[in-house]
Amino acid sequence: MCAVIAKMGLQPLKMFGYYIGAFYLGLMVLWALLLFVGYLFLKRRLFILLKRISNPMVIAFSTASSEAVLPKLVEEMERFGCNNKIVSFVLPLGYSFNLDGSMMYMTFASMFIAQAYNITSVTGDIGTQITMLLVFMLTSKGIAGVPRASLVVVLATCGMFNIPPEGIGLILAIDVFCDMGRTMTNVLGNALATAAVSKWEGQLENG
Repeated sequence: MCAVIAKMGLQPLKMFGYYIGAFYLGLMVLWALLLFVGYLFLKRRLFILLKRISNPMVIAFSTASSEAVLPKLVEEMERFGCNNKIVSFVLPLGYSFNLDGSMMYMTFASMFIAQAYNITSVTGDIGTQITMLLVFMLTSKGIAGVPRASLVVVLATCGMFNIPPEGIGLILAIDVFCDMGRTMTNVLGNALATAAVSKWEGQLENG
């Protein structure tokens, strides 16, 4: 990145700024949807849940690792009133199959690389973009809850859409900033899913 800035000036930083800003704007929309669905299940208890998981989400944001926050998240979900058996089942399952932030980021990153290489077969075809989203819905399952794990899946999947794998280098230097946001989103999604299942099963205490 230093070599590119020395050669081209600050223009690359402006591009990366747009990239990060657009991604976090997308996360805000996703959060709004998640919280709306969570409110349908939990009503006013949603705000109590958000207060409970605020500390785990801060840990997730600072470490960019879902695994680091799992013990604290389990503890807070049980304090919120979720049944221990449901927490023990839904949270680990969600860590493999309910990674909203990671799935969104992988599609976002792939589209960015395709635009950088001007691959019109991807950027100009809405059908291909939907197919890409569906593919990432499948390939994101079982992704490791460690920093930068999403990049491995992006790297492995890009070839299916004729996107140069070496394009991952374009976002490698700034991935850490996006990784923090998507990890926190994953934690929020799994916490809401656990609370919703507990409510659905009539196993949510004090509710």
